[in-house]
Amino acid sequence: MALSGIQIYKMLPQTNCKECGFPTCLAFAMKLAAKQVELSTCPYVSEASKAQLAESSAPPIRLVTLKGIGTEVKVGNEVCLFRHEKTFYNKTGLFVRVKSSQSDIAATVAKAEAFKVGYVGMDFSVDGFTVEADEPSKFADAVKAVRSASKRPLILISKDPAVLSAGLASLAGETPLLVGADASNWEALADLAKTSKAALAVSADSLEELAALTEKIKAKGVDDLVLIPGGKTMGESLAKSTQIRRLALKNFRALGFPILTFPGDAGSAMRESLFAAQAVTKYAGFVVLNEFNPELMYALLVLRENIYTDPQKPIQVTPGLYDINNPKPESPVLVTTNFSITYFSVANEVESSGLPARLLVVDADGMSVLTAWAAGKFDAERIAKAVKSFDIESKISKKRIVIPGHVAVLSGELEEELPGWEIRVGPREAVDLPAFMKQALN
Repeated sequence: MALSGIQIYKMLPQTNCKECGFPTCLAFAMKLAAKQVELSTCPYVSEASKAQLAESSAPPIRLVTLKGIGTEVKVGNEVCLFRHEKTFYNKTGLFVRVKSSQSDIAATVAKAEAFKVGYVGMDFSVDGFTVEADEPSKFADAVKAVRSASKRPLILISKDPAVLSAGLASLAGETPLLVGADASNWEALADLAKTSKAALAVSADSLEELAALTEKIKAKGVDDLVLIPGGKTMGESLAKSTQIRRLALKNFRALGFPILTFPGDAGSAMRESLFAAQAVTKYAGFVVLNEFNPELMYALLVLRENIYTDPQKPIQVTPGLYDINNPKPESPVLVTTNFSITYFSVANEVESSGLPARLLVVDADGMSVLTAWAAGKFDAERIAKAVKSFDIESKISKKRIVIPGHVAVLSGELEEELPGWEIRVGPREAVDLPAFMKQALN
């Protein structure tokens, strides 16, 4: 049972040292009870107290890690219902399903394995693969075929512990997820998961039955559990997933585990895509897609990145001077902020124009141009400092710099900061840069 703030306070050193960042030990205890800080923040808590406070300091959603060969997928450790309250931490794992009856397993997996796309400076790819024993006698060979084409983590599906055991034989040293435990076979699958050190997915018709099953399995020594709440419709699935998250955040430990969903069971490809998008946004730890579809995979990966980006820490690029289209000494210097979307919008337009330029990316704490200017993070002083720190003068023959049109008001101040430079005001939108460069900078 979770402890109250007062109960936690009694176990703390009560020195009010403030090294944890809070004015008193009581304030820290209240935050710890609310899952808003970690116990490790207190430098003087005793080992005895750490053991007693383990439950209160642990995240409400258990961290489950699936391991392949040199790769892993972590889900769980979530502490809030809505990302704007704090943030979501471990991204939903996107897995592609193959069946043991398929004749082209290795080729199918290889195609998905080769999938890699770039998005605002990041590379996205499939997280892992799921092998379903629709033809049990071929299951072990199917697992070997997948492993021959990919080293990513695996999810194995069968209700028969003997079939799962045969598949596990070729996964020594790995941590897969076993799917198939329910009220009829949980004991045998729990024993197998414990012996093989695998995670175990549990399903039941109701949340009450699901909670009862997880308690029984935990009593057998299996702690890495995943829940399959089911739901025949998107509404039913959403309701169950939300109930599980709410209960877990209220320290109902029997449901404090990641969720596994199978959007492809909903029917058509369109319904699968909608179901999968809902699962990513509403609390699924693992999403298993029926087949590899690059368009759907890309859309889900981008959606996932947006959902799991810390709202307090925008995606940023490294400040610096970037060469585009092999600029010459006389090529112009364009200025923007280090907000990734702003950077790539500008860089892509300049690159596609074929015109050479240098792009000066100023550190603006990851904010867009207007936001950074309004917050005092993108001004003449910062721009001038960046010009000097990246030694731009040594790389150019014509001291000419172009600032975004939205901050034209900075031109006069920048002239004072950079005497001898020609300050030009560019367009407001990145899409207008190619025409501006052709007409105004030649």
